[in-house]
Amino acid sequence: MTSKDKLNIIGLCGSLRKGSFNHALLRALPDLAPQRMTITEGPAIGAIPPYNADVQNGDGFPPEVTALAEAIRTADGIIIVSPEYNYSVPGVLKNALDWVSRVDNQPFAAKPVCLQSVSMGQLGGARMQYHLRQIMVFLGADVFTTPEVFVGAGHQKFDKDTLALTDEGTREFAGKQLAAFADYIDRVSA
Repeated sequence: MTSKDKLNIIGLCGSLRKGSFNHALLRALPDLAPQRMTITEGPAIGAIPPYNADVQNGDGFPPEVTALAEAIRTADGIIIVSPEYNYSVPGVLKNALDWVSRVDNQPFAAKPVCLQSVSMGQLGGARMQYHLRQIMVFLGADVFTTPEVFVGAGHQKFDKDTLALTDEGTREFAGKQLAAFADYIDRVSA
């Protein structure tokens, strides 16, 4: 097994809400990552129009989709941090994945993907992660499995004013997942 000196990771958030705990978790990850891992936010998915095959076949892919696909392609791995809406994947995230799924040279094919979620409830977004794993399987991604990060009672884990991740147990566990994800990328990319 050969490990890369540096890992370029793109983070995607499935929430558009300004005060999103999921986005707050994504912003906390660079400080929790192993030294050789750089985590940057990928292109925003909120501006991607609803998927429409007529638009794809007529005008082609919107620039926001092309930018997202290219960011995924060039990254060593992807971290998706998302809330759970109605026991599943938020529509804005599903829409972005629907668009990217139609791009030639599938960006997610054999791409290491790590999932995280935050919720106000105790399950921490587990049902969303289950559905998202199914979508990733269809796209041919290499989905990292364990340890999993489900942050329950999110409103108790972040500073109410700054949204900084203050819960030490969550910080420690997310850091362990990122270290294991780095090792996973080495294994599946060798």
